[in-house]
Amino acid sequence: SVNVLIRGETGSGKERVARCLHDFSERADKPFVALNCAAIPEHLFESELFGHESGAFTGAQSKRIGRIEHADGGTLFLDEIESLPLAQQVKLLRVLQEKTLERLGSNRSIHVDLRVISAVKPDLLDEVKAGRFREDLLYRLNVATLQIPPLRERREDISLLFEHFAEEAAQRHGRMLEPLTPAELAGLLGHEWPGNVRELINAAERHALGLGDTSSEEASQSLAGQMEAFEAQCLHNALLRCRGSILQTMELLQLPRRTLNEKMQRHGLQRSTYRPAGSSDED
Repeated sequence: SVNVLIRGETGSGKERVARCLHDFSERADKPFVALNCAAIPEHLFESELFGHESGAFTGAQSKRIGRIEHADGGTLFLDEIESLPLAQQVKLLRVLQEKTLERLGSNRSIHVDLRVISAVKPDLLDEVKAGRFREDLLYRLNVATLQIPPLRERREDISLLFEHFAEEAAQRHGRMLEPLTPAELAGLLGHEWPGNVRELINAAERHALGLGDTSSEEASQSLAGQMEAFEAQCLHNALLRCRGSILQTMELLQLPRRTLNEKMQRHGLQRSTYRPAGSSDED
C-alpha cells in the first residue's frame, strides 16, 4: 500500500495496471477514483481535486466533494500527472504529507487515507529539471515505479490480448467470432502498434464486427518482418503447449536443439517463463 508511479506510452494500459493494483489490494472495497490531469482546465483544478463549500466562488451553489476526498480509504489515480499545475502540486504534496485537506472556501481540515497511483509518459526527472514539476512531490509519488513496455516490445502478448478483446467484443455484440487467418495473424504480429493496447482493442473490435481486415497495416511491413513475427508466435505457442519442455518443443516443431535454442534467443523467449512453478529443470 504505497504510492506508485506508472510509466508508459499512450495506450499501453497504465490505467488497467492501476485498477489491477487497486483490485488486488486491501483497498479493493473502497473507491478507485481516476482523474486525467490533462483534461481539467487549470481554473477548475482546485475544486476538482479538493472540493468546495457552497458559496466558495461564483457559481458554487452547493457543497462539492473533491476527487481526493471521494477516494478516502481507496486509490486515487492521477493520469498524465505531468500536466498538474505547479500551484496544485504544492497542495497535493501537503495532502500527502499531512493526510488532510481543506475544501475550497473552508478552514476545516478533513482527514484522508488514500494511496496515489500516478501515470506519466515523459520522464518526470526531466520535467523537474525543466522547472515544470516539483522534485519533492516526485519523490512522494515515486515510492515504487512500474515501467509498462510498449506492445511492440512484447509481441508474445499480441495474439493472446487480441483473442481476449475480440471474444469480449463478440459477446458484447452477440456475434460469432471468426478465427484469424494466418495472413491476419502475421499482420497483427508484424504491425508496430503505435497506439499500443488501445489500438489493439480497436482492431479486435473491428474483427469481431467483421469490419474489414484486421491486418490492414500488413502491406506496410516487410515480408521478412512478418515472417519473423510469425515464427516468434509459433515458438511461443509451442513452448506454452509443452509447458517449457525443450524436448517436447523440439519434437512438436521438428527442430534440432541448437536451432531451437538459437531461435528462442533471437526472439527473447525464456524457457523459465513457460515452466510451471516448482517444476524440475529436467525434461
